[in-house]
Amino acid sequence: MKTLSVPAKIDYLDEVTDFVDDVLGDCEMKTGLQVRLAVEEVFVNIASYAYKPGEGEAKIECGLLDAPKRIIVRFSDSGKPFDPTAREDADTSEDALLGRVGGLGILLVKKNMDSVVYAYKDGKNTLTIEKTL
Repeated sequence: MKTLSVPAKIDYLDEVTDFVDDVLGDCEMKTGLQVRLAVEEVFVNIASYAYKPGEGEAKIECGLLDAPKRIIVRFSDSGKPFDPTAREDADTSEDALLGRVGGLGILLVKKNMDSVVYAYKDGKNTLTIEKTL
């Protein structure tokens, strides 16, 4: 697993996505896009909410696993405890979407990844996503 630690700020999104893209290498375009969108969503949520109004770090671990071949991306932060997997999936009916603010990002992550697992231990949020390549 490779590791990247960055300030939990939107300004570092490109560095995070480049890091994951480097680990992904050449994979099917659709799969790469799904992973990238999920990574962007998770990191933006950490940068936007985990430490507000303060500041902190985000740690991203990323690697490829075999049997089956898949990518694993693990996000860690010491911000406010928050389990995005515990939230009920957003209602995506047309009426519910009108005027909606938030809640669709984690649904995107859940729908596009094969596994989304959250843990809170020793003052750290950890969200692990996996996708078969």
